[in-house]
Amino acid sequence: MAVQEARQCCGECGPGSRDGHRRAVAEFLAKRDGFAAGEGLPAAVAHSAGASRQWVSDELTQSARVLAECGREAGQAWPGAVWRATVAIVWGGVAALALAESSTAIGTGWTAARTAGLIAAVAAAVLLTGAARLHRARGGLLAPVVGEDNRLSTSRAVAAAWVLLVVFAVLVLALRLAAASGPEDRDAVLDGLKLGRGAGLLTVVALVCAIAVVVRRVVVVRIAGQRLQKVRAERPRAADLLTDDAGRGSFSDVQYVLVSAVAVVFAGVRLTRRPEQLPDLPWALALLVAVSALTYFAGKYAEGGRPVVLSVVRAREAGDLDAPIRTGDDIEIRGAGFVPPGAGTPDRLARMVVRIGAVHVHVPLIPVTGGFANPSDTLLTVPVPVDVEPGRVEVRVVTAAGVETNRISIDVTD
Repeated sequence: MAVQEARQCCGECGPGSRDGHRRAVAEFLAKRDGFAAGEGLPAAVAHSAGASRQWVSDELTQSARVLAECGREAGQAWPGAVWRATVAIVWGGVAALALAESSTAIGTGWTAARTAGLIAAVAAAVLLTGAARLHRARGGLLAPVVGEDNRLSTSRAVAAAWVLLVVFAVLVLALRLAAASGPEDRDAVLDGLKLGRGAGLLTVVALVCAIAVVVRRVVVVRIAGQRLQKVRAERPRAADLLTDDAGRGSFSDVQYVLVSAVAVVFAGVRLTRRPEQLPDLPWALALLVAVSALTYFAGKYAEGGRPVVLSVVRAREAGDLDAPIRTGDDIEIRGAGFVPPGAGTPDRLARMVVRIGAVHVHVPLIPVTGGFANPSDTLLTVPVPVDVEPGRVEVRVVTAAGVETNRISIDVTD
């Protein structure tokens, strides 16, 4: 019944609406907490702990799949809804610049530098609007900074901010050069483009762009080598710039964004003060950005790791006698990295599989109030099916990211 209600809820709201997804989430949470409290179990399975656990897991898995489908529909509608917002933000920035220039011109008068800045902003906004329209199916201006895992990339966003600043500065200088009335004015503008003026700025731009490229390569190589687990997100979120894949605050990301944002603002102020040259970023500030970028890269390189099985033991409840592992018994698989960051949603938890010999056992979902007791990142509980042949068999775990763990051998008796 809850599955049908979730499907009906998502279908009633139509494409692009998130109301159906919210109602489906509420239905699923209510169902999960009800099962955790022992409610809603059919009488046919209530007498058996194993049968009731399997029935609850199957019901939650079906509901989780419907919930995931609703989330995917909402995520697919997100790019078309957000690209206009990115264009509005760009033109809002142009309007804010015009207002700021008009207010600061009171008493000092309008200058050629103000005209060049406003025209450069309009030209950049026109180009960005065209790019946003071409990529409207992928989020408009956010398309270049969305990674392959459908999350906003911190390294790409920082590099994009620096590139936009440099493009705007060069446009301003080009307009100043075109409007120069005499050789002295033209020479002053050309002097502002010399390497000595913008060496610090160019060094920072080269570094952040290189970091964006190298980080992408490192992630691809580590995923291919099964040293990093990546799970695709439903849609990009602004919090992705400051958090890891699990939504937890990341120190390396936060410090990189903050330091880069402060440096970009400083460079913008220098451009407004001296519009006849590239922003002369002090080497101390450039070194600070470099240290921040290297810290970010080191954090990205150090994160992740392969899931590992440390031991497998027979699950024992209170009052049970110690005994070897037999078919039909529950086993506890202890280790680390079973639930990759971002894979804590019910549909992804339901994808976890344990290979016991030649038999694939889906990890049952065991609900508790507010979450799931099984599976967890360090412990999995699964039954040993009767199809497992007695003798020495190997146990392996396949996570939601498709990564397989090492093998642990156990002895199964009749």
